Amino acid sequence: MDLITRITQQFDESIAAKQAATEELAGPISEAIELMVNALTNGGKVLACGNGGSAGDCQHFAAELVGRFERERPGLAAIALTTDSSALTAIGNDYSFNEIFSKQVAAIGQPGDVLLAISTSGNSKNVQMAIEAAHARDMNVVALTGKGGGQMTQQLKEGDVHVCVPHNRTARIQEIHLLSIHCICDGIDLSLLGEEENES
Repeated sequence: MDLITRITQQFDESIAAKQAATEELAGPISEAIELMVNALTNGGKVLACGNGGSAGDCQHFAAELVGRFERERPGLAAIALTTDSSALTAIGNDYSFNEIFSKQVAAIGQPGDVLLAISTSGNSKNVQMAIEAAHARDMNVVALTGKGGGQMTQQLKEGDVHVCVPHNRTARIQEIHLLSIHCICDGIDLSLLGEEENES
């Protein structure tokens, strides 16, 4: 297979995966938006955690909220728990890698905050422990997963939101996670600012 054909195949698969996920994910994504807007408008914040590409998604999400997405507005409170190398390495070294997020949630999470927990498999132990810590702090959770949701599915409680991508390939799941994050950011802006005048 030549490269052009391979690249075309990747685009086609990504498009098909997004189209297949639309109906299933639109509802949970809208619930995630409402949960986060409620937290942000009541003095709360969103904490985000994940590993690897999911860590990058956490940082992307936090940057869109603290800075801006597509429209000018005051910054919104969001923290990626993946960025403080001193905290991550200290916790990983003194305790365990599994606790790198949960220790931070326990330290800075407050009742009414939201945890954005991202894991393509739903089985990342450190993300699972962060969910436990969030629940202990009376926080709600928005979980972004795929592959059936893994063990995280069993952890979620009433009031939490599960955005589970109906796909088994990590690359496709991550692409839909990013689209979901953009939908959340857009929905937050819409909820806070209303529609733009040129929107119809």
